[in-house]
Amino acid sequence: MLKKVLILGLAILSFRSLYASDISDVDHNHFGRVYKKVALVTGGASGIGEATCLELSKEGAKVAVTDINKERGESVVKQITASGGVATFFSMDITDESAVESTIKEVVAAWGSIDILVNNAGVPGANKPTDKVTVEEWDYGLGLNTKGVFLCTKHSVPFMKEQRKGGSIINVSSVFGVIGSGGVSPYHAAKGAIRAMTKNDAVTYGVHGIRVNSVHPSSVRTPMTHEYADNYPGGIEKFYEDIGKMHPLGRVAEPLEIAKAIVFLASNDASFITGAELMVDGGFTAK
Repeated sequence: MLKKVLILGLAILSFRSLYASDISDVDHNHFGRVYKKVALVTGGASGIGEATCLELSKEGAKVAVTDINKERGESVVKQITASGGVATFFSMDITDESAVESTIKEVVAAWGSIDILVNNAGVPGANKPTDKVTVEEWDYGLGLNTKGVFLCTKHSVPFMKEQRKGGSIINVSSVFGVIGSGGVSPYHAAKGAIRAMTKNDAVTYGVHGIRVNSVHPSSVRTPMTHEYADNYPGGIEKFYEDIGKMHPLGRVAEPLEIAKAIVFLASNDASFITGAELMVDGGFTAK
């Protein structure tokens, strides 16, 4: 009798192991980590946003590429569709509530849901200490960087609730939402606000299965960084070299490295992660 029980137990374990292996292989190797999910990315026309759109598509998602730069945004869509993916460009100003609301409704009408929201769009703002910043510069830097996260979250969450299958919101903050640098005061304030909002929304919407996390890059090779470093003595490559030395890994990040972290948080691989702040900073904040 004992022998029969042992044989049956081994058979069940073998079946479970085989089944789990098959499911894992199918999920990751054939269909991708966000297969059939619908993702909306703000600031998707360049830099981290572009890399994120491409990576989400590679992992099986339908991607709404949103930006104010139509030419660049449509170029990203062409890259996705050329490789067999599904994507559409939406011209959207993240500070315009009616534009945000109508775009999200269009995405849901076209593809049936919104499962992933990546709040990526932002600007560096005035590179000044607090006592030198004008009210206009403060309103611009803080307003644009935080208002987009607020509006896109506000109008995506109701659909995620209605779907009854949860969702994933990833807010792109910065290491400067956690530590100070001695400059770009409005940027620090905005990225710190995004960090706090992430944690509060994670607590608020967890009951609906909606996960909310933030990603905190340090220096990344993006058009926005290029613009910021335009007047650096020795040029852009000297800037990256010098900034890279401030990181324990000895270099700055590539957009794809940030995008892969975002896709991880968007996927079911991060199913029990919410309210987290993921430092993708080459050890910058570990010092």
